[in-house]
Amino acid sequence: MAVKIDKKIKGYSVLTPEDKARENAPATPVASVSRDIAEQESQGAEVIHMHERIERPEVLIGSTYKIKSPLVEHAMYVTINDIVLNAGTEHELRRPFEIFVNSKSMEHFQWIVALTRIMSAVFRKGGDVTFLVDEMKAVFDPRGGYFKSGGVYMPSLVAELGAIVEEHMKSIGLIHDPEMSAHQKALIAEKRKQYEERSKKNTEVTPAAAPAVAEARDEDVAVTGDGTSFPPSATMCHKCSTKALVIMDGCATCLNCGYSKCG
Repeated sequence: MAVKIDKKIKGYSVLTPEDKARENAPATPVASVSRDIAEQESQGAEVIHMHERIERPEVLIGSTYKIKSPLVEHAMYVTINDIVLNAGTEHELRRPFEIFVNSKSMEHFQWIVALTRIMSAVFRKGGDVTFLVDEMKAVFDPRGGYFKSGGVYMPSLVAELGAIVEEHMKSIGLIHDPEMSAHQKALIAEKRKQYEERSKKNTEVTPAAAPAVAEARDEDVAVTGDGTSFPPSATMCHKCSTKALVIMDGCATCLNCGYSKCG
């Protein structure tokens, strides 16, 4: 039978016997899917993940942190703004979008601007951005580091900036800090109690030496910052970078994380 073609031919293919058999075959029944499953699948397809094509909203949620370092004359204020993805759904995510550093001190202005622009670009790329924390905390200042409040050692100003980014990522759930077990907490409490009892016992002398004893006792319980008391004679623990390592029974023991050189 002749077929009249009244449209422009855009393509063609040869009809094989297999194609004819497939056309004459009975239709395969389609399995029914419940409405709940279909809605879940459709919602899952609309989940938005962080990527560089997402435009900046007019309003972002942010947090500002203060850095007071002996390496700079004036305090530095670090602001990290977050974007909320899939707001109002079970897939709601809060991710860092940009970072700014402001200070009266202009000594480090050039590299701070460059660093914050690069970090903001990495945030907007999406994916796993937590690697920035480890990279920044591993930066050492050739002039030497410093101890911040609480006896925590900071090898450089960039490392403290990395510590702030880590703290912020923990607050929004991007980094999960493993908690100490009950056994570890009990061990640290026991070590601190033993050290305090030994310090008090060593300062029990005659009444004539009472003023010197009181002065030594005050030194033993001096608060190093953030309400945490560690002896001023303590050295830095290489595991938690906190000045809380003391000698107990001839063994170096950390009163902050429980690390012991003797195991």
